[in-house]
Amino acid sequence: MTRPFPFSAIVGQDEMKHALLLASVEPALGGVLVFGDRGTGKSTAVRALAGLLPKIESRAGCVYNCTPDAPAAECKICNKPQKPRRTKRPTPIVDLPLGATEDSVCGALDLERALLSGERAFAPGLLAKAHRGFLYIDEVNLLEDHLVDLLLDVAASGVNVVEREGLSIRHPASFILVGSGNPEEGELRPQLLDRFGLSVDVSSPKDIPSRVEVVKRREAYDASPESFCKVWAPEDRKWQRRILAARKHLADLDTPDTVLALCADLCLRLGVDGLRGELTLIRAARANAALEKRKTVRAADVVNVAAMALCHRLRRDPLDESGSIARVSRAIGEVTETTMGEAVAGNA
Repeated sequence: MTRPFPFSAIVGQDEMKHALLLASVEPALGGVLVFGDRGTGKSTAVRALAGLLPKIESRAGCVYNCTPDAPAAECKICNKPQKPRRTKRPTPIVDLPLGATEDSVCGALDLERALLSGERAFAPGLLAKAHRGFLYIDEVNLLEDHLVDLLLDVAASGVNVVEREGLSIRHPASFILVGSGNPEEGELRPQLLDRFGLSVDVSSPKDIPSRVEVVKRREAYDASPESFCKVWAPEDRKWQRRILAARKHLADLDTPDTVLALCADLCLRLGVDGLRGELTLIRAARANAALEKRKTVRAADVVNVAAMALCHRLRRDPLDESGSIARVSRAIGEVTETTMGEAVAGNA
């Protein structure tokens, strides 16, 4: 099997890579949506993420990716009296194809075992395989409505429930949702769009040196994937260590009330519905601070992640011709001016 293109070798696309790194540090963000033209490295970046992610601990033979100390009730491997040995496996990154059936996604009756032994057994689907990892949907805006509804339920609860053919199964299905697509091929349903914590737009490099470098690296990779990956392995390992350190550091971060107030002020000025915007913005800012190895979350962390956390949550304003990014930038400027004005008044 060919190794994926190294994450560190991707030229440019800094915002997309930043969003994927934040989601790797803080799974509670809810995932990443990447929209852009064809051939801009969306799928390459997501699959390259596999090389950065630390391995997860499970038990040999487990098909649910159970946490060894808290296995799923349905897992016959992890619940044996003599439990199999613990093992480490790569963090799963599971592709959900557009033509997938509900049975292949949720799981269904294991027909082979039913026919051979008469035993009614459950065959886990893609959601079980993606537990504790990433579920990737390419062309997510073309996904069928019934699968969108299914994903919304599981993403909200973290549990997959299967009730069919005499089966009643519940198993953990907690994953980071990553979607990519081309906006020219259709819009995403608002309900699913809101489930993505971060959203970024990508485009092709606009300068000749960057485009030349993309071609050179891709040709080198195609000529010898193993050799190319070996060259970039040290850089990928640096990012892997940084992700691990950020995850451990996340719980110890201090988030001042001034930062919380800044997040709330931004969401109010932009008219973001509900409180998911604030929660996502705070979590993203914390993940950014953890990646930067700081002990306290700053206003700069909020500014750094505000566009990717809020742009896809804004209502369309027919009287405002500026784009979402411009609206977020304007709101940040207004908040900054207000804060500076209050500081001056307080010192007078």
